Amino acid sequence: MKKTLLIFVLTFAFSCTNSIDNVVHSINGETMGTTFSVKFTTAEQVDIPKIETAINNLLQDVNQQMSTYIPNSELSLFNKSTDTNWINVSQDLALVFNEALLISELSQGKFDITIAPIVNLWGFGPQNKPETIPTQKEIDALRNFVGYKNINVRLSPPSIKKHHPKVTCDLSAIAKGFGVDKVSEYLKSKGIYNHLVEIGGELRASGKKMNNNWIVGIASPSQSGSIEEKISLNNLSMATSGDYWNYFEENGVRYSHTLDPQTGKPITHNLASVTVVAENCMLSDALATAIDVMGPKLGYNFAIKNELKVYYIVKEENKFRSFQTAQFENLLSKGN
Repeated sequence: MKKTLLIFVLTFAFSCTNSIDNVVHSINGETMGTTFSVKFTTAEQVDIPKIETAINNLLQDVNQQMSTYIPNSELSLFNKSTDTNWINVSQDLALVFNEALLISELSQGKFDITIAPIVNLWGFGPQNKPETIPTQKEIDALRNFVGYKNINVRLSPPSIKKHHPKVTCDLSAIAKGFGVDKVSEYLKSKGIYNHLVEIGGELRASGKKMNNNWIVGIASPSQSGSIEEKISLNNLSMATSGDYWNYFEENGVRYSHTLDPQTGKPITHNLASVTVVAENCMLSDALATAIDVMGPKLGYNFAIKNELKVYYIVKEENKFRSFQTAQFENLLSKGN
């Protein structure tokens, strides 16, 4: 998965320790066109190199399943296929497709993995930026193959199908979250329950750090490296979506990398970033994208209706304004 798609790295993990007797182990690397970080504490002796190798292998498998940049990935092979019958896939890919369809239904199509042709048309996929801005005619021609109801999934046996030979999918807005969850579940399987896993800004916090919740930061869009807000996480996941770091300009017009599946065009509203906290990172990842597409008003109403933990940053003239749902307020870390 290419870095330009995942460049809106808006969260930074940090916390303070209150005991020199405890050690925070760190593992860092690259995956899905971005970076990853794993931090954990454990009272038991652990084989760090063995854990690091396992995590790298696990993330390599996820990338091989879900990348649109790897020609022979499971997803790429599905996209190239013109078969409209059931195609057997890995359990992981079926799980991600299933979750994607649930979020598509919940968001009334604002999240839609069949947007791949539109993503490529605008140059935010494996293909380069177009020499000219796509015309309405070009967009409309591809929109015939966009729509989450064009695909089906079943978990047993794990398989997916497309209703039209030209339907293709892009999992960039959910695969990182799934990768975070996979690493977290692996660590738990090894008895490492206190950990923080982050891939390209999407993260999952399990247990505690030095008997305290993990403290993570939401980055400010106004200044690179500055923190807009700190929140306290314990057995929760967080993902942020925003368009102010990934876009291109043409004739003075700014084109966001975030595309509305229902118009086939970049979003134009003033929501600079949206952060979603949920039980798992795959859900946080997808919901953040869905709300980002909706914009501040529709996205806020959606969050209220579904009782979601969401933090918004909107641009108003030359400044930024933030607000959050009531469910999110309890996460704010005061005095840290």
